[in-house]
Amino acid sequence: MTASDLRDEPAPVTVTESTTVYEGRVWNLRRDEFAYGDGSIVREYVDHSGAVAVLALDEQDRALLIQQYRHPVRMREWEIPAGLLDVPGEDPLEAAKRELAEEADLTAARWDVLSDFFTSPGGSDEAIRIYLARELAPAAETFARTEEEADIEVRWVPLDELVGAVLARRVQNPSLVIAALAADAARSRRWSTLGAPDAAWPGRSRPVGAPAE
Repeated sequence: MTASDLRDEPAPVTVTESTTVYEGRVWNLRRDEFAYGDGSIVREYVDHSGAVAVLALDEQDRALLIQQYRHPVRMREWEIPAGLLDVPGEDPLEAAKRELAEEADLTAARWDVLSDFFTSPGGSDEAIRIYLARELAPAAETFARTEEEADIEVRWVPLDELVGAVLARRVQNPSLVIAALAADAARSRRWSTLGAPDAAWPGRSRPVGAPAE
């Protein structure tokens, strides 16, 4: 196998039973039984809507970061703007534009796909697409923020310094870590690795609101 052949492969299986074990406010817990090999396997996992994240980079190669409280880990994490794909039928790019405006009061004239990843494929079907947003401008309106977003802190950080913080393990949010390292690598390749903003998203196996198999 050469490096160009290295890729994740779809592996469709026959789901013989699928039930919602617990229905939460945001995500559900699902139990699937599926045929695999000579028998069947039962797995429980978080049934997630998926999400988008945005690395906004200005003309000085500074990344926009936001800091907000995340209760499960009891941390005020540095992150990049992100949000759930919880609106049925909403295009991921439009969702990314909405999140950038709502969380950072910014718009962008140039959008590219930076990276796609699964957050925890052994226990969740959550897929996240990270966009690179450039040619930034202030949004037409400032959005009111509530709950954990009410005290968001915004900071512009040079990409090189952000990569240093990742490598020193001072920041741990997965979307931020992946975005920083991917952007640094893409920049070194003159951005030739970026995808079109409407590029196919293989990891997004079903549309928002669609039932599991």
